[in-house]
Amino acid sequence: MLKQNYRAWVEIDLSAIRHNIRTLKSLLSDSKELMAVVKADAYGHGAIAVSQAVLEAGATWLGVATIVEGVQLRNAGITAPILILGATNSPDEIKAIAENRLQPTICTIDQALSFNQILNEAWEEHSVSTVINSPVLVHLKIDTGMSRLGTSWQEAKDFIKLVHSLPYLKIHSIYSHLATADESDQTILRLQHQRFKQVISLLKEFNIQPHLIHIANTAGMMTNSDLHYDLVRCGLGVYGFYPAPHLKIHLKTQLKESLRPAMQVKARVTQVKNIAAGTGVSYGYSFIAPKDMRIATVAIGYADGVPRGLSNQLFVTVGDRSEPVAQVGTITMDQCLIDVTDVPEVKIGDVVTILGNSEDNNADRWAEILGTISWEILCGFKHRLPRLMRR
Repeated sequence: MLKQNYRAWVEIDLSAIRHNIRTLKSLLSDSKELMAVVKADAYGHGAIAVSQAVLEAGATWLGVATIVEGVQLRNAGITAPILILGATNSPDEIKAIAENRLQPTICTIDQALSFNQILNEAWEEHSVSTVINSPVLVHLKIDTGMSRLGTSWQEAKDFIKLVHSLPYLKIHSIYSHLATADESDQTILRLQHQRFKQVISLLKEFNIQPHLIHIANTAGMMTNSDLHYDLVRCGLGVYGFYPAPHLKIHLKTQLKESLRPAMQVKARVTQVKNIAAGTGVSYGYSFIAPKDMRIATVAIGYADGVPRGLSNQLFVTVGDRSEPVAQVGTITMDQCLIDVTDVPEVKIGDVVTILGNSEDNNADRWAEILGTISWEILCGFKHRLPRLMRR
């Protein structure tokens, strides 16, 4: 289908993705590796195309949440190491990990024992064809204060010792996740880091030398180079956003260039009409025309990922005009309305930029209005919107 036939779509600037990887890597020493987190379809940007772009730009690892996400990348011909960040437990999942050369996160002793047993049985039955007699590379997750996945740092000694003894698993990394790295108060971050360092000290006791040690997410890598270790896991930064305003200010002195948002969301005008002063607009008449107006219907709504909570608070741009116009009335499932009183040339088929790169209508601004985070905004655009990739 040709682009001009789409009612609405998402545009992804892959050159911005590559730029962001190179910019983030400039914060690292040459010996440090960068994992691009491409879970949730690369935060809604398109996992396959984004994965190819980040690897071209210098990322060496990919992070996903589920096995299905990892298999999708393998089926697309991507051979880079892929870490499954979520927990996996079933026999079918474990066999799929081995078959597709994915690297799982091991969170508990019970999970490790289950992995070892199922892999043992699969290899004896020759049902895992590509990795017979080859241990699966695993990443041990230590809970240092996130209270989500992983074995508690206080119990890490027995956990590491047990996994090290299992013949079908090989410890490839030890890692943890920071809960408050995007906050200016680093008290909890320092506490988590201290706990993590205590766990790392146990490795010498068992003569274990994992290939990688990692703890930093995008915010962590931007906050303190002591958190870089062997690898950093970058999510939001890959897509052109800073995890917090103070980090954006802080990095202006360190980065040669700023991060560039890669996503724009666009839709077409489907009708233009004149309304008289006092006319109610859309469901519930949340907007009543204060004067004679010209309004345009745009073919995108909350079913596409434009939150209803933005009603009467959203500003968009029409065509090549830089001046924003206001969205008016309640955003509906498939459509919304904009005020084009001062844009007399608007006609059916014109393109409206709903989510752009300016500070007036980017993901940070939407998140500020809605009281949420930009991660949620980026992940929210539904897949009935085609993704159009610009190299």
